[in-house]
Amino acid sequence: MIPFKTMRRLIRDKDGATLTEFGFVAPVLILMVMGIFDLAHTQYTSALMNGAMQKAGRDLTLESAGSNEATIDARVVNSVSSVVPNNATVTLEKLSHFDFEDIGEAEEFTDSGVLDGICNNGEPFVDANNNGQWDEDRGEVGIGGARDAVLYTAVVTYPRLFPMYGLAGLPQDVELRASTVLRNQPYDQQDETVTTGNCV
Repeated sequence: MIPFKTMRRLIRDKDGATLTEFGFVAPVLILMVMGIFDLAHTQYTSALMNGAMQKAGRDLTLESAGSNEATIDARVVNSVSSVVPNNATVTLEKLSHFDFEDIGEAEEFTDSGVLDGICNNGEPFVDANNNGQWDEDRGEVGIGGARDAVLYTAVVTYPRLFPMYGLAGLPQDVELRASTVLRNQPYDQQDETVTTGNCV
């Protein structure tokens, strides 16, 4: 049994109190610092992506874009890759549309029989992108032709730079998207040939 005097001395002893308090505060402090750095890096990467996409969008509107497309894409990928980890994936998507109002719109179809709002059961549809199937986005893959409106999107995915994402309830990977919409120069007549098909 500990003597009363010893017990009283231990109760009054404050040596190591700072270390104990720091043990409570440190995890929160470290999480906040890492979170600030993670957020700052994400915002910087997003701003850089948007800048690269705007520049690429201007370059892709030119008549010579078809021959320079690979170079323009590589410039975007290199720009983004310079600020993200080596194991990041950068994906570029280009969908051309006849007009701006077509962007993000599904291909038209006739909802017959059971009115379920789904293109199925052999219902006829307008194959705007001529790929033989109904799509939720009527855009055609690629930069299209003269006067076409193009939705150009970059998607980058990479693991978070700091290991404490789990404590903050964040996913392990960061996914950022940047898009720009452009219209090709009127260097030729715009071609719109569409076919029809039946939903499966």
